[in-house]
Amino acid sequence: MPNPIDATCNELRILLEAAVKRNLADGILLSGGLDTSILAALASKYMHLEAFTAAFEKAPAPDLKYSKIIANRYNLNHHIKTFDEKELDEMVLAVMQILKTFDPMEVRNSITIFAGLKAAKDNGRNNVMTGDGCDELFAGYSFLFGLDKKKLNLELQKLWDRMHFSSIDIANSLGMNVKLPFLDPKLKAFAMQINPELKIKTENGQTWGKWILRKAFEKMLPEGIAWREKTPIEVGSGTTVLSSMLSAAITDKEFEEKKQKYLTEDKVTIRDKEQLVYYEIYRLAIGVPHPENEKDKTCPYCNSNVAEKSTYCRTCGAYPI
Repeated sequence: MPNPIDATCNELRILLEAAVKRNLADGILLSGGLDTSILAALASKYMHLEAFTAAFEKAPAPDLKYSKIIANRYNLNHHIKTFDEKELDEMVLAVMQILKTFDPMEVRNSITIFAGLKAAKDNGRNNVMTGDGCDELFAGYSFLFGLDKKKLNLELQKLWDRMHFSSIDIANSLGMNVKLPFLDPKLKAFAMQINPELKIKTENGQTWGKWILRKAFEKMLPEGIAWREKTPIEVGSGTTVLSSMLSAAITDKEFEEKKQKYLTEDKVTIRDKEQLVYYEIYRLAIGVPHPENEKDKTCPYCNSNVAEKSTYCRTCGAYPI
């Protein structure tokens, strides 16, 4: 009788390779993490792939190390885009205008996506593959670890119901298309019905998200990639330092004064100094947040409309609401 884990791994390999073939693109955003490394490994069997990795030049960016490993392993034409503070300022504004958000985490992550896609566009690439959807389908987020099976199923369902990826909106704004193999309908349907206990599992004393995906592709990828811990985009690219950089430029007194001002005048609650910087840019470029429909649910922290069952505000990043 076949081992059920082996059977699941085999089916995953077949379905994901077929999904990649259906979603081949002339470029890939490569972080060197599990998700994009699998896509690069599979796509390189069918075409010579152009890979793009973006990083902030003034911070440690571990994605550079790992993406180079994958580029060398699969003979990818690897483009590394580093950006400075001037480019950073321009991208912050661009990301806010595209996504209509001043959520610090979304801004930090999406700056990197914007930089990578823009680099691909500047190199003549109009169709770019990304690893979006993998963490949601295969339980890659650490906040899911430790949940019992019932609670994990509920949380995954919530993720599936509301998942949205900034790469799509950013690509559209640049006149590009993104290809998302992990959201290919056949793979997506199969991933959703995999036992969640195979998605989060402990091995060698460590808890791993996306465990079944790691097992399925561990022989294809370098060990340091197959079992690389999940690194958020902002950490991998170095944009996580923006929080401390921007906070250092504002005194506590100035922050408290402006926080009270925007609460009084705009009815917007500012959480920290980094968000204050983003909000002031947002306020000038887009305006004070307000509900498009007064009858619909609104965020209590910024007054933007949110979906009726949503616990997260895409505009300001408040969670839970």
